[in-house]
Amino acid sequence: MGFISPSTQPVEPSQFVRLPLRERMRILSTHWADDGFGTPRMLHVVYIVKMLGLYFAVGLAITAWTTQYVHFTDPASWFDNIVVYQKLAIWLMLLEVIGLAGAFGPLCGHFVPMLGNIRYWLRPGTIRMAPWGRHVPGTAGDTRTAVDVVLFVAVLASLVYPLVISAQQVDSLPGGTGPQELVPPAAFIPILITMPLMGLRDKVIFLAARSEQYLPIMLFSAVFGALALNGGAAQFVDLVVVFKIIICVVWIGAGVSKLGEHFINVVPPMVSNSPGQPRVVKRLFYRNAPDDLRPSKFAWFMAHIAGTTVEIGIPLVLLLTTNTTIAVIGAVIIVAFHIYITSTFPLAVPLEWNVYFGYIAVVLWVGFDTSVYNIWNFSQPWLLIPVFAILCFGPVLGNLRPDLVSFLPSMRQYAGNWASAVWSMKPGVEERLNALPLVENQIDQLQRMVPTPYERDDADMTLQKAVAWRSMHSQGRGLFSVLYEHLDDIDSRTTREGEFMCNTILGWNFGDGHLHDERLIAAIQRRLGLAPGDLVVAYCESQPTPWRNPPQEYRVIDAALGIVERGTWNVSDCVKEQPWLPNGPVPLSVSWTAEGYRRQDTLTRGTGAVA
Repeated sequence: MGFISPSTQPVEPSQFVRLPLRERMRILSTHWADDGFGTPRMLHVVYIVKMLGLYFAVGLAITAWTTQYVHFTDPASWFDNIVVYQKLAIWLMLLEVIGLAGAFGPLCGHFVPMLGNIRYWLRPGTIRMAPWGRHVPGTAGDTRTAVDVVLFVAVLASLVYPLVISAQQVDSLPGGTGPQELVPPAAFIPILITMPLMGLRDKVIFLAARSEQYLPIMLFSAVFGALALNGGAAQFVDLVVVFKIIICVVWIGAGVSKLGEHFINVVPPMVSNSPGQPRVVKRLFYRNAPDDLRPSKFAWFMAHIAGTTVEIGIPLVLLLTTNTTIAVIGAVIIVAFHIYITSTFPLAVPLEWNVYFGYIAVVLWVGFDTSVYNIWNFSQPWLLIPVFAILCFGPVLGNLRPDLVSFLPSMRQYAGNWASAVWSMKPGVEERLNALPLVENQIDQLQRMVPTPYERDDADMTLQKAVAWRSMHSQGRGLFSVLYEHLDDIDSRTTREGEFMCNTILGWNFGDGHLHDERLIAAIQRRLGLAPGDLVVAYCESQPTPWRNPPQEYRVIDAALGIVERGTWNVSDCVKEQPWLPNGPVPLSVSWTAEGYRRQDTLTRGTGAVA
């Protein structure tokens, strides 16, 4: 790949788009193994500047401006003041909502312009997704109104307020602790009210804010911060320990979610997208690239020893230790862990999130004496029960009933066990999506890229790289198996990754298939009136308790007919196959079919009902 130009395509795009889908997936998945998405290095520079400049440097500048003891020109003060933990969390939540953090740019499907989120959410008429519109009064419908826009502006204001307000000094501190400040606890009340209300109207905004990560910080800052400001030194210790617990639950929850057969398939394509890894290293993660793209033993080691074991074991040690040397060593390992993830530039690019978690590990376990600030010194142990109950509710329910909980509150970041979808459209349907408010399909966006606009076939081929990326994961093999079984004209249809489509239509996505399930398809149908077979979606739910390896559920959605089939596949069958399924579809077990529906006939289907 060049600095301003994408990498050379493996075949001539005009020839590629005429090939059968299976051959296209073979070409692009083998190309991905060596070259990833192939984006210009200039974009990586943009992401790095945004990560270190806009987030970290500006965040520290705001913190220094609003505090007495944090000084922008004194790096030592960045690591021993707990208010930095609070201010950087607020700043990152604000950037996430605006769209300048994880959901920004081409690696998240935003090409021209590179910003989604706020452009959609400040405009009445765009599509919104209420989580319980049928059950919560005042939230029904899927069209954004002026009320939603006003509420979104209130969310923004509620985040700006605690960010810019001056910090309040803590009077009582343990011996040896330097002067400390906190964001006034009452400053968090507005966001603790407006964000849940916003989530009831539009769950997309709630999830985009990474509320499962940052709202607990703000909730406990309000509760335990008030105790620390009005109590003694022990209450300040409690606050720091609670902050440690929040971060550890995120790490451990994410690590536990990677148990099972999915995660090992995540690591090779993620590493393949790293601009800093030479080809010889990338190929170590595959059994015999380009002929066999199943994960190698080295990939297993990196996934489950360097990955899962570290993500569970080190946080457990950090949470329980009272030894300062062990705490420092653990923090250094965590920093290295996050640096490595950041270096791969994974799709959805949660770079700022990794910077925050790595940095805060140093603040909490190096900046504060672990022999004092540890869970065994918690002044009122009974308060740990509601703390852990609140923090663990999402991960526990999400692993038992993934259909009820987004993969984000479930703490399944990069676990590979996601609700996902692949869209299949008849020619011309993708262009019709431009009729939706603020939507411009990504083919058109890529043809306006600067400084190197794409030709139409080249743009199409580039978008299909995201589909090939999906095929390299466990659920991708199942989703393609469903499409091959259902569509006799699949080679002539437009195939797109559901997450990229969701970014175009809703303005944001971060791997959550629940945002583009039958509810979004129904919203599109109400606006476009598509014919049966025009838009067919293969959708799968996350696998519950993946370490027990039950079958994974899928459903087939026709925009005009609703859900027309439900069934399951075995994950073990998926991970045995190559991404392009040279041996044909994996076995599917059909559990329900809509009355009158027949496979392999997109023109004469009966009526299915959306469940």
